[in-house]
Amino acid sequence: MSGSNQITGRQIAAARALAGVGQAELADWSSVSIPTLRRMEASVGAAAGLPNNVAAVRRALEGVGVIFVDENGEGPGVRMRKAGHVD
Repeated sequence: MSGSNQITGRQIAAARALAGVGQAELADWSSVSIPTLRRMEASVGAAAGLPNNVAAVRRALEGVGVIFVDENGEGPGVRMRKAGHVD
């Protein structure tokens, strides 16, 4: 996402599901606790948590191919990068 670089709790939950990653696995990859990840995912609006923890979760999800889509009038979202695509 460009601009504010904010992601929502729902985006994290959707991205994790889309990537087929469990909470424990994502928490481990991000070096955050499972309860911290659960709080982030349960957030209404911007993901709750320390900015460095939210950024770590985002990096982990982007590392497995998730693209966070900016709010564009229809709401923020997520999608997977095309197979074989490298940034």
